[in-house]
Amino acid sequence: MVREIRLKKSVVFIFVLILLTFSLVAQTSAKDDKDDNRPLRGIAVYTDYSGVDVAIGESVQLDVTVENKGKTDENIDVRLAAVAKGWKAVLKGTRYQVSGMYVPATKTKTLTLNLDPAKDTGPGRYAFLLEAKTADGKFTSSHQLMVNVQARKVGADDIQINAAYPVLRGQTDAKFEFSLDVLNKSQIDRTFNLSAVGPEGWEINFKPSYEQKLISTIRVKEGQSQTVNVEVTPKPAAGAGEYPVIVRIGAAESKAEVKLTVVLTGNYKLDAGTPNGILSLEAYAGKPANFSLFVKNTGSAPNRNINFSSFKPENWEVTFKPEKIDALAPGEMKQVEVTVKPGQQTLVGDYSVGVMVNGEKSDKTVEMRVTVKASSAWGWIGIGLIILVILGLGFLFMKMGRR
Repeated sequence: MVREIRLKKSVVFIFVLILLTFSLVAQTSAKDDKDDNRPLRGIAVYTDYSGVDVAIGESVQLDVTVENKGKTDENIDVRLAAVAKGWKAVLKGTRYQVSGMYVPATKTKTLTLNLDPAKDTGPGRYAFLLEAKTADGKFTSSHQLMVNVQARKVGADDIQINAAYPVLRGQTDAKFEFSLDVLNKSQIDRTFNLSAVGPEGWEINFKPSYEQKLISTIRVKEGQSQTVNVEVTPKPAAGAGEYPVIVRIGAAESKAEVKLTVVLTGNYKLDAGTPNGILSLEAYAGKPANFSLFVKNTGSAPNRNINFSSFKPENWEVTFKPEKIDALAPGEMKQVEVTVKPGQQTLVGDYSVGVMVNGEKSDKTVEMRVTVKASSAWGWIGIGLIILVILGLGFLFMKMGRR
């Protein structure tokens, strides 16, 4: 009895499995039939919208789809067969203007259509005609787009600019990057022009958020915001102080601006050396030798609390007069007297002595070659000894000669 039940269950299971297999085969066959129903060749060109409404002065940007509806790969030529008077129309791919493209069988490709009105374009309906055809000219497709320009009132209230940090502070040789959120408060997608006015000689660029390419316009969807970065580079000679940068963002009559401020603390640079440019010094063991050192502020900010230090051979002494400089204004220079005293047991030869000028936020090192010579006293002692030897020898010759 149990065996019969198991047999019946197995038969049912096999029957269900066969039904599922037939179902899958039927679906696959239907799909193949559908694909087989495609024509051997066929193309289409279209935009998602056949008509759009814009305000006076507003540009239009739409995606254009080029579709290969057949089973054969095609080279498809595309063009704007009709452009409304007073408008500039461009079909673009990723980087270039496009007049033709390769589209594999059953696939689609997308282009961008940019429509820019002339400044005097008024309200009205403007027609544009897109046309596509195969390379052999046997298959064609066309699509008409109507742009309805309306005299809608737009103003600064349609744009809102928010700067998270409108004031940035740093040195003159730094780059300052502001982040702006541009909110489109109108009821249409809009393309905004970007411009800025800053101090003469400064470089101001606009960049998308998290990208390095430079831009001059941004497109913001209705009711949404987009982030744009403003990179400000001061000119090298700019002094310390506050500098305003005015950023203007607008489209047609709708404009808004925001004031950004760069606070420069100046840059900190020191120069040091000898007045005559000679970086060598002669000295004697145990005797002090002096040289002059100039210290100049070559930066654009005051440099304060300038002190001096040195690295030198063991048992040598290096002293400075004055021991520190309280402050140097930009371009100001002061002179420091440096005394170097070799150790008492220093041998004759060349030695290196480094003099370090340490400012508030910069430093400079001057390396001197010190040549230690033998003392002149030892020369006179040597001469004296030679004379004594000569006199002694003369005395002996005279005494021996008498005998």
